[in-house]
Amino acid sequence: MKQIILIVTLLITTITFSQNKNAKTIIEVDGICGMCKERIEKAAIRTKGVKSAVWNVDTHELKLIYDERKTDLKTISQKIASVGHDTKDVKATDEQYASVHPCCKYRDKDVVEDHEGEKKSDNEN
Repeated sequence: MKQIILIVTLLITTITFSQNKNAKTIIEVDGICGMCKERIEKAAIRTKGVKSAVWNVDTHELKLIYDERKTDLKTISQKIASVGHDTKDVKATDEQYASVHPCCKYRDKDVVEDHEGEKKSDNEN
């Protein structure tokens, strides 16, 4: 009996230490502007266990530092989708997507092209 308790304790300890409290990763999140950036970062950082979230407008990469003992990428992706932004693993529902500002409609080709035009004119100045 003592051997079983020792083995179970050892197994639990191994699992606990195998999770990283400062895991770093990058996930792709759809969006097109500064308002998207603010919304995406807020949703991620409000997820329990997320310590840092920085989204790049140009690359659509969300750099995360999070505690694997408290959350996982699926949970973070679901939180981001809940504010209307798609990730590689979780797509926002039509209702969630409809909640984003009209200038943030990243699924709308015309809106995306408008933002591209703004970026080009900003770079020319």
